[in-house]
Amino acid sequence: MAEHPAYPVGLRLTGRRVVVLGGGQVAQRRLPALIAAGADVHLVSPEATPSVEAMADAGEIAWERRPYAEGDLAGAWYALIATSDAEANHAASAEGERNRVWCVRADDADQATAWTPATGHSEGVTVAVLTTDARYRDPRHTAAIRDAVVEGLRDGTLVAPHQRSRTPGVALVGGGPGDPDLITVRGRRLLAEADVVIADRLGPRDLLAELPPHVEVIDAAKIPYGRFMAQEAINNALIEHAKQGKAVVRLKGGDPFVFGRGMEEAQALAEAGIACTVVPGISSTISVPGAAGIPVTHRGVAHEFTVVSGHVAPDDERSLVDWPSLAKLTGTLVILMGVDKIGRIAEALVAHGKSPDTPVALVQEGTTAAQRRVDATLATVAETVVAREVRPPAVIVVGEVVTVGPHGTV
Repeated sequence: MAEHPAYPVGLRLTGRRVVVLGGGQVAQRRLPALIAAGADVHLVSPEATPSVEAMADAGEIAWERRPYAEGDLAGAWYALIATSDAEANHAASAEGERNRVWCVRADDADQATAWTPATGHSEGVTVAVLTTDARYRDPRHTAAIRDAVVEGLRDGTLVAPHQRSRTPGVALVGGGPGDPDLITVRGRRLLAEADVVIADRLGPRDLLAELPPHVEVIDAAKIPYGRFMAQEAINNALIEHAKQGKAVVRLKGGDPFVFGRGMEEAQALAEAGIACTVVPGISSTISVPGAAGIPVTHRGVAHEFTVVSGHVAPDDERSLVDWPSLAKLTGTLVILMGVDKIGRIAEALVAHGKSPDTPVALVQEGTTAAQRRVDATLATVAETVVAREVRPPAVIVVGEVVTVGPHGTV
């Protein structure tokens, strides 16, 4: 007789008793979802992984430190059987059958009365994938299908245009350091839903090619009124389009609030009564050094890192950076927007006590296909930048962490 497919259903387990037998890797993977569902989770196991033990210590689950015993499933609505004792698993499964408790068997899916689907989530939607044919009962198969569906929901490709959610207002989206794959899932989804995108020059430009034809793309670098009026003009453009009922994305490089003037735009929108959503982005201050093999912290080398803007030279009266104090720190210094000022910055650091031999790395066009790394020291960095024709955008890393990685030679 042909096997019947499983009947899919969503269990509402809030406040209901759930029993988990075994505290190993299977329990470690499954417990967070049960906890998130609000279940009253009871773990029965002589031992547990450190992560599972931490859940018990935090009071998220109740843990009885002993093997399974007859009667453990009494009053349960659902059970996960995942011990390393085959006899105990069989006995528990039989108890569940007698008491009409749905049981998942980690060791033998054919003997289970319930299967755990491959699940994923996207904006209030849970995707659960179960196989209907034993020939395809491979967790990797269902996981791959789940991932494809969830990714499609997240980036908007699985939703027909007339079904797309459109929330008027502005989203300040951090696009990450440059590689289009490094934008957040939420940022990519908001781009797929946008009517208007106002993009920075340093944003992930490749993502703009994926936008539907009806989306208006505005280059923020080309908004008129001159350099000193540029930010005000951008603010006005955001407000104007949002007041027309459009979904507007302000696509920025890195993170909106790390030298991105994101708060200036958020304040302008608030004053205009425009709803604003802030979507953090991966900052180039950490990701670009990482992409070049440089950790901003490393055990025994640097216990802290400091990020500063180098767009104003140390001897400029407009500078807000305490360069004398920075020179005394032993950790890593990350400088943004400092390529053309790096000579004067290096002189200031050395003058206030930093060793001229301190390693320096400049990572240009980080995370993109054009990425390159140029190494120097504080004593040589000014001439190196000229000789090697280093151009913005580049992230500058100062400190011993420069020499830690496999390519860290000065």
